Amino acid sequence: MDQANGLRQLVRKKAYDMNGVKGGVKKYAVGSSFPRVLAVTSGKGGVGKTNIVGNLALAFRRLGKRVLILDGDLGLANIDIIFSLNPAYNIKHVISGEKDLSEVIVEGPEEIRIIPAGSGLQELVHLTDGQKLNLLNEFDSLNEDFDIFLIDTGAGISSNIIYFNLAAQERIVVATCEPSSITDAYALMKVMFTQHGTRSFKLLVNMVNHAEEAKSVFRNLSNAVVRFLSDISLEYIGFIPRDDNFQRAVRQQCTVMQCYPESKSSKGFCELAQRLLACSANTPSDGNIKFFWKKLMTCH
Repeated sequence: MDQANGLRQLVRKKAYDMNGVKGGVKKYAVGSSFPRVLAVTSGKGGVGKTNIVGNLALAFRRLGKRVLILDGDLGLANIDIIFSLNPAYNIKHVISGEKDLSEVIVEGPEEIRIIPAGSGLQELVHLTDGQKLNLLNEFDSLNEDFDIFLIDTGAGISSNIIYFNLAAQERIVVATCEPSSITDAYALMKVMFTQHGTRSFKLLVNMVNHAEEAKSVFRNLSNAVVRFLSDISLEYIGFIPRDDNFQRAVRQQCTVMQCYPESKSSKGFCELAQRLLACSANTPSDGNIKFFWKKLMTCH
């Protein structure tokens, strides 16, 4: 029996133990609202993905949504940097069993909640099946309601990145106009589709000069998908314009939404958050954090 199959059996037993019936799953938290889980991912590093997560979280907050961020780039702790945080504990302490998830969650700007990653921790780059199961137990035990759960997955196609993408209800793939970024975005979707059957992706184009440049990136990627991966659905959700203020904010270890709220990139994030919320009613949802369990049971 391989490790993945053994883990899926443990997950099924966990689901049974929760309600005493096969397939029963405990409801998320004590309230009546369930989070919408969005993974923000990329095939290539350096496309601004973590800054997108931070700014998008702020845009959601200003629309009245309760937001939780998971820094899924477990060995680098990039979210900490853009929010100028120095947490005492991080997800390593949860995975090892030293702390509960609720004990490591920290508050960022405007009451955004953050699950921090550890910086320079090589042992977190590839989680074992047992560590993943322990982490899933912790997500299941969260006792606070959130509307939006954003996962910064890191870049590439490592096992952790695939794991968090599979856990999400929606995957936002970030690309730029650089050919390598487009190629790597395609490679990520190909792996997710051919190895795990994931068919639905959203494309966000970052750091472009105008809308037509962003649409050109989408056309290039969409043409490749139609030609070689015709069963994939790739939805264009917009772009974030190139903005000198964005880079100034990065150097200040601050989000552009905080430092330059009237800048064109800040307005882009506000429009993106509104667009995503507007389409939420048409998005299939498992309703709560049991999505983590369900996806793990079907992940090979």
